[in-house]
Amino acid sequence: MQKLDGSEQLNKLAEVGAWLRRRLPDLLIESQVPGAAVAVQAGDEWVESAAGVLSTATGVDATADSLFQIGSITKVMTATLVMQLADEGRLDLDAPVRAVLPEFRIADEKAARGITTRHLLSHVAGFEGDIFTDTGKGDDCLEKYLGVLRDVPQLFEPGAMFSYNNAGYCVLGRIVEVLREEPFDVCARRHLFAPLGMSHTASDPYEAIVHRTAVGHIGTVPGAPLEPTPVWALARSNAPAGSMLAMRARDLLAFARMHLAGGRGPDGVTVLGPETVQAMQQPQVTLPDIDQGAAWGLGWELFDLSGGTVIGHDGNTIGQSAFLRLVPERDVAVAIVTNGGLSRRVYTEIAGRVLGELAGVGLPASPVPDVGAPVAETSRYVGTYTSSTAETTVSRDTAGRLWLERAPRGAIAELDEAPYRTELVGRRGDTLIPVEPERGVHAPLAFLGDDGQGHALYLHTGRAERRAQR
Repeated sequence: MQKLDGSEQLNKLAEVGAWLRRRLPDLLIESQVPGAAVAVQAGDEWVESAAGVLSTATGVDATADSLFQIGSITKVMTATLVMQLADEGRLDLDAPVRAVLPEFRIADEKAARGITTRHLLSHVAGFEGDIFTDTGKGDDCLEKYLGVLRDVPQLFEPGAMFSYNNAGYCVLGRIVEVLREEPFDVCARRHLFAPLGMSHTASDPYEAIVHRTAVGHIGTVPGAPLEPTPVWALARSNAPAGSMLAMRARDLLAFARMHLAGGRGPDGVTVLGPETVQAMQQPQVTLPDIDQGAAWGLGWELFDLSGGTVIGHDGNTIGQSAFLRLVPERDVAVAIVTNGGLSRRVYTEIAGRVLGELAGVGLPASPVPDVGAPVAETSRYVGTYTSSTAETTVSRDTAGRLWLERAPRGAIAELDEAPYRTELVGRRGDTLIPVEPERGVHAPLAFLGDDGQGHALYLHTGRAERRAQR
């Protein structure tokens, strides 16, 4: 689609803003989402809207100035802090992590010696990534967290494939702390939030309490009404990966605007070099065929969509979900923050309208299972796959149908996350798709590698879960 000129884009933006104000309240009800806020930017102009409640227990209305947790979108901010250090010549992305953190250890010593900052930024380091151990609320929590990783297993050789890695971003946060000689939260505020005018942000509950702040909502039993979460956030030791940071949608948009403006802040100050901004958007690794992005850059997820390239990131914490999408060639961005329910439906409708109207970019249709689609070589997939947060069993019944059962483990189980069971049917090659949606989404999964006996070595859902040894 031809790029809109300035006046056309402003007119479209005003139309989008009016539509948001009309549509958002009903969309939340239809999607069983308690509350949400949305901010949309085109060029130097923006619109925003909010609807619903921050907590079903209190009934406090969500407003445009309300704070929601942004979850793993925090990772792009952590990556930006890391890339600032590279800009300053204080960090070599391709040097081993141990050049800065000599104490960095995992179970595989050879892998630990070779893992680089670039590996961590692009989720190819290869070690188990969902480690949510609470190491306290003090400023030394990241330093202590590094000690927790000493027994973490290596799933594959560094650089061999993509596997989403929360723990790797905690290591990146520690790199920032060591080179800046300040706690991570202080670094984020001093080097990102303050220069970008992000006034409505909270790095912990103590900061959040002075704002109008959302509480997450979860369903502990399938089909039951959503309930406010028993705790507000995960551990501070996972803050660089996205366990705690909350902000209003407009502040999230201010961060996006900096990346669209070649690294410049609102007053023209350079927050990140323009070449570095571009480097973060370059593919580092391709993703499996699981209906997520096409590739991952240095912090950003990269989407090759009809009409142009989109960069972005999603975030999920305890009962809250956030979505950020940018179209650099069109100078357009949209931020959506929610506190439970079928949040993906909210994202799909709003981002589809915004990106289509303002950037000429079409979102792909959400995947839908063909219940009759056969699965070839079912024996390849049968087995148990484990990670620190789940045990997933794929079995075959007497009729030859495949079934997946996932049982939460560790920190996720402690939050009363509901187990999940569904039939799997064929999609493309070694990518299958669940018949039953999870949180309203039929998320494809891929079976990769070979264990030497004709069985898949990994179940990949964005994270690589390794086949359990018998």
